Amino acid sequence: MNVSAWSIRNPLPACMIFVLLTLMGLFSFHQMKIQNFPDIDLPTVVVTAVLEGATPSQLENDVARKMEDKLATVQGIKHIFSTLQDGVATITAQFNLEKPTQEAVDDVRSAISGIRNDLPADIREPVVTKLEMAAQPILAFTVHSSRMDQTDLSWFVDNEVSKALLAVPGVGAVNRVGGVKRQVNIELDPVLMQGLNATAAEISRKLRDIQKELSGGKTELGKQNQPIRTLGAVRTAAELGNIQIPLNNGQVITLSDVATITDTYADPETAAFMDGKPVIAFEVSRSRGAGEIEVGKGVLDTLTTLQGRHADIEFAKAFDMVSPVQGEYNGSMHMLYEGALLAVLAVWIFLRNVRATLISAVALPMSIIPAFIGMYFLGFTVNVVTLLALSLVVGILVDDAIVEVENIVRHLRMGKTPYQAAMEAADEIGLAVVATTFSLIAVFLPTAFMSGIAGKFFKQFGWTASLAVFASLVVARMLTPMMCAYILKPAVRQEKDAAWMRVYLSLVKKCLNHRWITVMLSGLFFIGSIMIVPLLPTGFMPADDTSQTQVYLELPPGSQIEETTEAANHALSLLAGNPYIEGIYTSIGGGAAGGDMFAIGTTQDVRKATLTILLKERGNRPVKQVLENEFRELLLQIPGVRIKVGLGGSGEKYVLVLSGDNADVLQEAALNVGRDLRTIGGLGNISSTASLVRPEIEIHPKYALAAEYGVSSVAIADTLRVATSGDYEVALSKLNVDQRQVPVVVTLKKWVLEDIEFLNELKVPGSQGPVPLSTIADIRLGAGPVVVNRYDRARNINFEIELSGQALGDVIKKVMQLPSIRQLPAGISIVSIGDAEIMGELFESFSLAIAVGIICIYIVLVLLFKQFLHPFTILAALPLSLGGAFLGLLLADKSFSMPSLIGLIMLMGIATKNSILLVEYAILAEREKHISRYEALLDACHKRARPILMTTLAMGAGMLPLAFGLSEADPGFRSPMAIAVIGGLITSTFLSLLVIPVVFTIIDDVSLFLRRHFGGVFNKQE
Repeated sequence: MNVSAWSIRNPLPACMIFVLLTLMGLFSFHQMKIQNFPDIDLPTVVVTAVLEGATPSQLENDVARKMEDKLATVQGIKHIFSTLQDGVATITAQFNLEKPTQEAVDDVRSAISGIRNDLPADIREPVVTKLEMAAQPILAFTVHSSRMDQTDLSWFVDNEVSKALLAVPGVGAVNRVGGVKRQVNIELDPVLMQGLNATAAEISRKLRDIQKELSGGKTELGKQNQPIRTLGAVRTAAELGNIQIPLNNGQVITLSDVATITDTYADPETAAFMDGKPVIAFEVSRSRGAGEIEVGKGVLDTLTTLQGRHADIEFAKAFDMVSPVQGEYNGSMHMLYEGALLAVLAVWIFLRNVRATLISAVALPMSIIPAFIGMYFLGFTVNVVTLLALSLVVGILVDDAIVEVENIVRHLRMGKTPYQAAMEAADEIGLAVVATTFSLIAVFLPTAFMSGIAGKFFKQFGWTASLAVFASLVVARMLTPMMCAYILKPAVRQEKDAAWMRVYLSLVKKCLNHRWITVMLSGLFFIGSIMIVPLLPTGFMPADDTSQTQVYLELPPGSQIEETTEAANHALSLLAGNPYIEGIYTSIGGGAAGGDMFAIGTTQDVRKATLTILLKERGNRPVKQVLENEFRELLLQIPGVRIKVGLGGSGEKYVLVLSGDNADVLQEAALNVGRDLRTIGGLGNISSTASLVRPEIEIHPKYALAAEYGVSSVAIADTLRVATSGDYEVALSKLNVDQRQVPVVVTLKKWVLEDIEFLNELKVPGSQGPVPLSTIADIRLGAGPVVVNRYDRARNINFEIELSGQALGDVIKKVMQLPSIRQLPAGISIVSIGDAEIMGELFESFSLAIAVGIICIYIVLVLLFKQFLHPFTILAALPLSLGGAFLGLLLADKSFSMPSLIGLIMLMGIATKNSILLVEYAILAEREKHISRYEALLDACHKRARPILMTTLAMGAGMLPLAFGLSEADPGFRSPMAIAVIGGLITSTFLSLLVIPVVFTIIDDVSLFLRRHFGGVFNKQE
């Protein structure tokens, strides 16, 4: 059935179909969430095990190794990362992407349950959770009050603000940074405790047993069941002082007689500052499936309501990932409109017919809007990837309509009526339009099935582009011919060939008369194209130019929060004079705003600070990488601090990992590699996890004496732990106040922490009574790692290298040539993680997608043309497009990265489309007009050159806003892609117009030879 003829004969049903598709598309678009990136489901599971007071080395032996060995037996496991710091072991199990996430979580939970009895008895129940990519904070606010102190304001954030924000649809988590946690401190007098032969651990546990509310059975008084409750809990810190505690030696003491009791707060572990002023901050994360813009609006509305109820409260925005998403969305939509307008303008330049241009213009919205129907039902969102797909294909969408309209206008100029011209021209061009569309779908759709993390992102890209291209085919075959039949007017005069057409036809004749010279020159052009590739920098993702960046400060192990605050203030004072900085939000010891969502094993510590810097809008400042280099130079003035500059996202860093089982050999190799890395010019800061060693106090029991006095290692550890830092949190007494429980922490007075001699005399309980620690143990000074990192069950040392604008692939090549890397000791290996690993997967996946695309194009062409060999004529255009793409990237100084690869995939479709238009008409003319091959080719060039140039100009025009970054959206990702496409378009169009006719004759000669010798198996006309 001829769809075009049916729609021309029945215009009303055709119109109603598109009215319905438009309404459904608009409804689908309205229902879709607006996000930065699509939510991707990675089968990555995190196990968190807490053993309070344990050192990283202890956790490595007692917890990590056992968990890793068990997890290694789970089916589908890819990598195991472990990060061990004081009291916390974090084991991340990364599975192959084919593994369902819930199945991965269940398998890990079962594996951990299987070794629970092998883990230390004091360890808390390990928590198994899946890694949620959407959990990154999208907003951070500071809060200030003229009436509340730090303790009350912190509770206000934890209670009222959190409750209000978690009620907003789409909010996943609210985390406080800075502020304090209320706590009752009972500081025992060490001298009195020594005199009483009592320990802090004994007092803490006796208090917990006394200061408690417990159930105590039931009675049946008055024939009613009544519970019995033992109410031993007091309500205030003052009442705690009156509690009398019986000691193990029979004495009874009043708590206030031996201790100072204060209702205060715990030592701060996090701090926040806004432009140097201390504040309390909180970060807001979205839940999976929610859109940033929708969540951001709900959060701002809720905070405005809260501020209205509490006149003394002021909220200020400190970090904002919602505005860039809004900017990306607005910018992408503007580029879509601008591209569409330029594409339509290109049509008008050639046709100079307002009605024909209007018909072509209608194809754009009629192709994009119905595509939203498929996107909605596939569960997609409006995000960078889907908008990128639509921006890319905006020039292609008008192509089919252009070819239809141009052919109908050509028939009109033969003297036919619009109705007759539409019927005959649509029938004539139908096969070519279908072939070009399905060739494009054959190119785009394989990207939706790519493997690796890149494949997860490009699932939505491939489907969105394919849906829009298919919609454009429906428009071109149903709506465009029908509109032409009823809107166009009969042509008044015959059109003469333009001057450029005469020049072009003479060039085609020369090429056909000198076939082998043409082929040789084309081959040389292709070889030259390939030779450009090594000159291009390679990478995974180009660095962005958003208006936010970060500075990370890391102080030596053992540093206190006051020292970190001083270093952060020093950094702030150095940066404050920069005219392009609008504000600086500092978080110490906590906060994840702006962090890398792919970073595994990142730790929070009071010796680490993050300065989030808000820059002026793009256009009012230099490129972000220039400013970051200036910041690095300035911050070198801060002594004894490791510094990293940048958000740490893709395209900004290279993580080099050395792995090995021998810790000493690994450390020595890392020192040599670190020394060599600093000889590579142009890099930013280089930081490593090597040499992170801190001083420790080591207690070595004297086993014989300890056994004689009946003292165990557990008793020694308990005595020292409670005396210096308090008991485990689960073992603490609690004060019930204001809908919360305040922990009661029993320790010795703080001066004991500074007197190692007094620690020597601490009494430790034994079977024969308390014994001085020095009697049964030696105290020595030692050292141990502050953090232990492990990768695939071996220790590893990470080097984080700031690329500072250099391409990732180029830096990797330089690193691999270093002497220390080429001569690594036996047992030490290099591991690719992060961007380096993803880049390898990306190039492999794209290579496969391109190969599958070419095969699919060939199959489609064979099925449509019913020939085996002439599809090779069409595919010959592919190599001709590479030179322009590579040359464009080289001249624009852009890297060969993910966006460039997307551009190349798109070029494949465009190049084949141009060839199809030529070859299809040449075959048709030769078969139906019964003319010679030479005349058929000249006729095809004459008839199809204009629509090919029109579609090329429309696509190139549609890409210009992307190439020049003429919008709010960050051009870092889009620009290389558009440059690759425009460069490839120029060479593929002009070369294919000259070379494809030559290749056609050569393939036709081969076909004739094979037909003559093999009985018509090849290229048999059916």
